[in-house]
Amino acid sequence: MILRTIRPDKVIPAIVDFIVATMGKKFIEPPPFDLAKIYLDSTCLTPLIFILSPGADPFASLNSFSDKKGKVITSISLG
Repeated sequence: MILRTIRPDKVIPAIVDFIVATMGKKFIEPPPFDLAKIYLDSTCLTPLIFILSPGADPFASLNSFSDKKGKVITSISLG
């Protein structure tokens, strides 16, 4: 009966409000995307991996970053 009383449409906003009230807003907001900073953490053994969501396309920023570095990118379509 308890599970039936919990409304799924209200649980996530309530959890977000709880986290903001107890720990702060920085735990809810994603960090800004900085490709130059991320690139410094990558090596040949730890590559950059992009997990894409609908509507996300990091190729333009990746292409401009590669131009700044003087590197050539070869893209492969997997779909």
